[in-house]
Amino acid sequence: MSPIVITLLIATGIVILIAIVYINHMLENSKLEKARLRADLTDRVRRSRDVSDNLPGQLMTPALKLLLSRFELQFSDRLVQLDKTNSALRTRISELRELVNKNELIPINNPVQAIHNEAKAKEVRFILENLNSQVSRATQDGLMQANEAKHWGKEIQHMLCLLHIDFFNSLGQQALKNAQPGQARLAFERGVQYLRKQPEPGKYQSQLAQMEAQLSRANDMVLENTKPVSDDVNQLTEGLKSLDDEDSWKKKSF
Repeated sequence: MSPIVITLLIATGIVILIAIVYINHMLENSKLEKARLRADLTDRVRRSRDVSDNLPGQLMTPALKLLLSRFELQFSDRLVQLDKTNSALRTRISELRELVNKNELIPINNPVQAIHNEAKAKEVRFILENLNSQVSRATQDGLMQANEAKHWGKEIQHMLCLLHIDFFNSLGQQALKNAQPGQARLAFERGVQYLRKQPEPGKYQSQLAQMEAQLSRANDMVLENTKPVSDDVNQLTEGLKSLDDEDSWKKKSF
């Protein structure tokens, strides 16, 4: 075998080896990209459904339920292409199509939830933050127009304001129920301050008037509880009485 043939065989072997390495590299990158895309779509499906299922009923609207169902459907359609044997996902896609086809008549089964403490308020605020991030991501990906994203940004801000109103009102009412007018006054006062700081305070005029009325009521109760009573209930009255008794004794002794 001539040196030229040997050289060609070696060169061919090297080329084949490089090709194999390159193909394996491409296949590995493709697997990694599919795995990354699958994880991303699974997360977006989960986040859309989390908001749709867990947002309190007093904040959910047909338009928002429809938006979240569309989000979940879009991501699920892409996800099933990567996981074609997932029967549960296919069933969910069929359910979502039926919901989306109902448009504004889409049913809302979210129960009303009492925002009775700070932990619950933070939980709902986290859900709204999740919704806001989904709207921003959908705009970046071209799934939502800028004007639609702006509309939903305002809606989320409105829901956040309603959350605070519900929270402060619940705290105040609970404090009144527990005979704690001072705590109630503090809660209503925070609510009034929050509403007055809103960029569109006129939008919440009725809620503000109601909160101010509750604040006035709680304040009257606090003042009533702090009035001195004629039966010598405070230290100042007791001190004055002792001074009067001492003066009387001195006069009698003199």
